[in-house]
Amino acid sequence: MVDHVRAGDPAALDLITHGTLDVRGRVVDASNLTLFCTVELDGLTANAVYKPVAGERPLWDFPDGTLAGREVATYLISDAIGLGHVPPTVLRDGPLGEGMVQLWIDTVDDGDLVEVFPPEDLPEGWRVVLHAADADDRPVVLAHADHPGVAELAALDVVVNNTDRKGGHVLHGADGFVYGVDHGICLHTDPKLRTVLWGWIGEPLPDDVVDKLRKLRFALDHDLATALAPHLTAAEIGAVADRADALLSAGVFPAPRGDWRALPWPLF
Repeated sequence: MVDHVRAGDPAALDLITHGTLDVRGRVVDASNLTLFCTVELDGLTANAVYKPVAGERPLWDFPDGTLAGREVATYLISDAIGLGHVPPTVLRDGPLGEGMVQLWIDTVDDGDLVEVFPPEDLPEGWRVVLHAADADDRPVVLAHADHPGVAELAALDVVVNNTDRKGGHVLHGADGFVYGVDHGICLHTDPKLRTVLWGWIGEPLPDDVVDKLRKLRFALDHDLATALAPHLTAAEIGAVADRADALLSAGVFPAPRGDWRALPWPLF
């Protein structure tokens, strides 16, 4: 009998680290080579995403390390302090060489947490990020759910300096958790925050988020910095601490900087 492993299962990390990868297809709308796989180990199986380093498109402003390493580093930060949910993610060898392997997240049907609506169709309690017009010049709004899991991802984006949090990178998992994926262009030393999760600007950070940020500062002074070192420069690790300090000092969700485009494009 084969058991299918999902996020939250203690066996998930070992499975994606040591299991046999079988490539089943390609995610065609990804900007870098992204492969859908199954992974199997000792009667356990799961679906996974595999992004080989050899398939990365070089970025002039991210010259150090690899995008795969930044995905792993973001998972390590999130997992160490429990801030947001990033699927188990490792750097390992695969059919096309070294790459990032991440557990696939099954999502809820019709469970999108970031959407574009006509203003009159905005669900109650959703947070508006942007007022705009569609191709026919009709008013629309970009909005996201007022969900604690989304708020945690918004805080995580600040900490890891996410420069590409699209709506499609926020997943409503079938297990009820909110997951963030696609963190290849995070963790730069320069301010580059671009996200669709701006719905809490100026509002106080939740108490549990504050506690997790304090835990991050402790972890960075201990084992977490060592775990991040294979993937990030010393300056990039230091910048994580600086951003956590700044967020704790402010005590509120930040507003966009005026010298940087605050939204990714495309939005999804």
